[in-house]
Formats: sequence, structure tokens, C-alpha cells
Amino acid sequence: MTTPTLLPGGEPQAGGLRHGRPKYLEVRDLTVAFDGFVAVDKVNLGVTQGDLRFLIGPNGAGKTTIIDAITGLVPATGSVNHTGTEILGRKVHKIARLGVGRTFQTASVFENLSVLQNLDIAAGPGRKARQLLRRRKCVDRAVQEALEIIGLDKDADKQAGTLAHGQKQWLEIGMLLVQDSDVLLLDEPIAGMSQDERDETGQLLRRIAASRITLVIEHDMDFVREFATSVTVLAAGKVLSEGSVAQVQADTKVQEVYLGTAGMEGH
Repeated sequence: MTTPTLLPGGEPQAGGLRHGRPKYLEVRDLTVAFDGFVAVDKVNLGVTQGDLRFLIGPNGAGKTTIIDAITGLVPATGSVNHTGTEILGRKVHKIARLGVGRTFQTASVFENLSVLQNLDIAAGPGRKARQLLRRRKCVDRAVQEALEIIGLDKDADKQAGTLAHGQKQWLEIGMLLVQDSDVLLLDEPIAGMSQDERDETGQLLRRIAASRITLVIEHDMDFVREFATSVTVLAAGKVLSEGSVAQVQADTKVQEVYLGTAGMEGH
């Protein structure tokens, strides 16, 4: 396996993973316990670049807790390997520097700033505030690419607080893109969206997954069936089933958890 490029001080260089090297996220025996309650129980999960993976399961199955553990928000045991680099146990900001980004169920954007300024801030560690907030004649290439990917290039000067609900979610994803995130962990990105927004979000996820490791928590089975490349089903903190949508829907264990095939289709 290729050794990641190291920054001064021994930290792997996240950006180096994006050019010609295979990208993957390999979770092994991941376990999270709260006061004796095991919320995530020895979960194994592997996601590679190009695989639009959906993580589904009933409420309380441990889906968000897995993402919290991967990103360092909760302590966990086991292993989380990002393209040859162990990230479990690192601090949150160091995991983010290694190219692991996430969104939450409620979009977190700077509503009083423009779309462009939001992306500038996300892309600009080390820049002075005056440089970030002034109106510029040219746009950084990474920011322009993100604007085009998320479909907000025509809304760059619009105040983020005036965006539609779905557009705010797209902007938050764009803020991860300009940070050069190789891994995108998205928690219910279509919650509260209109049908048109859901369709556009599905297409956006496909574009992103082509070049990044993408793991999406979702409850809407219609959306999962339409856009998932593969699915991991959780129940009671454990992996119940994994495969294509057709494979997991045909799994009798999954049908039992979702109260039968009809129940799963309507969930």
C-alpha cells in the first residue's frame, strides 16, 4: 500500500490522496458505548470512491453515531482507515484536515454572508478576514468549481439566508468540497426538501460520489432506491445486511426489521 505524503510533524497530507491513488474508507470493529449501553457494536463497513453508499436503518440503529465516531465527535474503539491512514482517535480538526467532511441534518451556513463568501471562508484557512469578505474581481478556481458542482454559480452573490432550504444544503456540501474533502459523510441531506430539490440533490450526490468516498444516512426509501449504488442496513448498532438495494430488500432479516417488504417500501 502506498504510504501517504507527510506534512511537517508527521501528519499525512490529505490533498495528496486525491491524485491517482485509490481512495477508500475502511471501518473495522467500530464500537461506541455510552455508560454501558453499546450504541455501535463491532461494525465493519467499507466504502470506496465511486460507490454512492447509503446507510439505512430504524431510529436508534446507530447511523449518526457511526458518523460521529468517524469524525471524532464521540470516543470509539476499533479502526477507521482512510486510504492507508488510521484516523480513529485523532482530534476532530485533524480528522477534517485529513479530508473527512460531514454535514448535519440542519444545514450550518453563515446566513448573513453571500454564497461566495461562505465558500471563501470554508476555503480560506490562513487568509485575513478582510481578504475573505471583500468583493473580488476574480474567484478562486476551487470555489468556482464548487459553485458549478452544487449548481449555485448564478447565485454566488445571493445572501445565504435567502436561499431555499435545499440550496442551503447544497452550499454546505460545497463548503466541504472547497476544503478538498475526500470523504463526505452526509446526514439526511434531503430532509424537508421539495421533490424537485430531492431530485437535484440525488444528481449532485452522484456527481460527488464519482470522485469521492460518499456515505449518506437516509430514511426515505424511494430516494435510496433511485440513487444508491449500495446499501448498508443497521439494526441495534450492528450491520444487518449489505449489498444493492434489490439484495437488501430481498433479505428476510431486513424485511423483519422493516415489518415486511411493504413496510420497508413505505418507510
